[in-house]
Amino acid sequence: MRSIAVTPFFCALTLLAACSEPARPKPAEAPPQPAPAVPGEILSVAESVLGSAAEVLMFGDLAHTGGEQVLVVNRLPKTPPGKVPGLLVTRAVVAEKDNGKWKEVFRCDEHLKNPNGFLGGTPIVPVAGWRLQYEQSADKGLVMYFTPLDMPGSGHVPTIGVRWNPKVNRYQSLDRNFEQFLGEVVTLENIDLRRK
Repeated sequence: MRSIAVTPFFCALTLLAACSEPARPKPAEAPPQPAPAVPGEILSVAESVLGSAAEVLMFGDLAHTGGEQVLVVNRLPKTPPGKVPGLLVTRAVVAEKDNGKWKEVFRCDEHLKNPNGFLGGTPIVPVAGWRLQYEQSADKGLVMYFTPLDMPGSGHVPTIGVRWNPKVNRYQSLDRNFEQFLGEVVTLENIDLRRK
């Protein structure tokens, strides 16, 4: 009888000893890599095109042309009521270094434009704020998607794709399927549909 009573006692002691062992430390996780520091020249370009509130999103060979470009934005200070949070901007610029000087090659403010004019698909009505989504594609370079936050007088809010067109060496908008490039227009005018 004695051996039966001693056995549970030793089992309990063994279990207690196993539970009281210190937990083994987890392997050290690598700290997150900090974002690359933005060089002073890029910060200076950003401030010159969009002022002191400019934020650099990307820089480098964005269009896969071998040249240096920078994507700069002015964010909305806060998300407007009823809007989904995200990258909401009032202005965006892509600037490019050309023979040692920086120049704008794309601008988003109330409209989308490049040095040749307004991009196809740009709303005629001025847009006060945009939702910007962007990606750096391995084969297409920088691809940006602009959606107006509000479209006065229209229930449909289009998303406009923009990327570098290597055939004409500039940023252009894309059709609704984001496949074919659209040309530019020199001026935006209200189209009177009553006239024929």
